[in-house]
Amino acid sequence: MIKRFFSPQLVVSAQLITFAQTAFAAAFVLNLWVNPSLAGDPFRNSEPHQIGDQTEAAFKAIFQQGNYPAAQRYLEQALSKEPNEPLAYAMSASLAYGNKDWAKLDTYSQKTLETGQKLISSDPLRGNLYTAVGHFLEGAVVITREGTVNGVPQAFSRLRQVYEYLDKAEAISANDPELNLIKGYMDLLLAVNLPFASPDQAIGRLEKNAAPQYLVDRGIALAYRDLKRYPQALEYVNRAIKTTSDNPEIYYLKAQILKRLGQREKSQQMIQEAIANFDKALTKKSQLPGDLVKQIERERRSAVSLKNPG
Repeated sequence: MIKRFFSPQLVVSAQLITFAQTAFAAAFVLNLWVNPSLAGDPFRNSEPHQIGDQTEAAFKAIFQQGNYPAAQRYLEQALSKEPNEPLAYAMSASLAYGNKDWAKLDTYSQKTLETGQKLISSDPLRGNLYTAVGHFLEGAVVITREGTVNGVPQAFSRLRQVYEYLDKAEAISANDPELNLIKGYMDLLLAVNLPFASPDQAIGRLEKNAAPQYLVDRGIALAYRDLKRYPQALEYVNRAIKTTSDNPEIYYLKAQILKRLGQREKSQQMIQEAIANFDKALTKKSQLPGDLVKQIERERRSAVSLKNPG
C-alpha cells in the first residue's frame, strides 16, 4: 500500500482538508431513513457499530442537510455525552478548520487520534480507521501551522501512517461501508491529482461497498467534476439531489458543474441553470459557514458575467 505514494508535494492543505471536510464535517450528512434499531450508525444497514445518537445527528446535519449551526449544537452534545467517539472529534476538527480556529483544529485532531487509538481494543475496525483519520488531520494541522514548504515532509510522514492504519482496518473487514467511504474519498483525492493513478478504481470502491449512498453519489460527482468529466458529474450530483434535496451544498456543486459544462459547450442555457442553482444554494445561506457563502456568491457573479458577454 505505502509504495503507492507519490510526491509529498501532493499533500497540501487544501487537499487534506477537502477530504476531511467531505468525509467528516464537510463533508458528513443528510436526510436519511434510519431504522430506529440502527440509530447511532449512519453507515451500516446491518450489524451496526456503537457510534452515538448525537454524533449521528451531527453527521446528518452536515451531510444530509448542510446545516452547520445545527451540526455544531449536536457536536457539543456529542463531545459531552459520547466522549469516546472519534467521529465526533473528526467532524469538530473539520468545522474548526472551516472557522479558521487553528487552536481547536489542533485540539480536535489530537483527540481524534487519541480516541481512535483507544477504540482499537474494543472495536478494532473503527479504531484503526479513526487512528488513520487522526493522523490525516494531524497532517493538515502541520501544513496549516508550518506552511507547505516546511510542513510537507512531516505531513507526508503522517500520510504514510494513514495508509498503514487503513490497511489494518481493511484486513479486518474489507467490505465495511464506513471504511470504504473514507478510503474511497481519499483514493479519489489522490487519483484526480495524479496522472498515473486510477480514479475509476476509487470510484468502483465507492460504488461497490461504501455507504451512505448520498455521500457515495456526492463523492463521485466531485471526482468527475475535478476530472472535467462534467456529464458524468451531472448524473451523480442529480442522484445526490434525489436523496438530499434539502442540502444547499448539493445545489452549489451542481451549479459548479453546470457552469463549467456551459463554458465548455458555450451554452447560455446551462449558464442560466448554473445561476439558478447558485441561487437555490444561497436561499439557505444562514445555515452555511460565512466563508462558503462568500465563495458561492463569488462564483455566482462569475457565472452571471458569462451570460451574454459583451
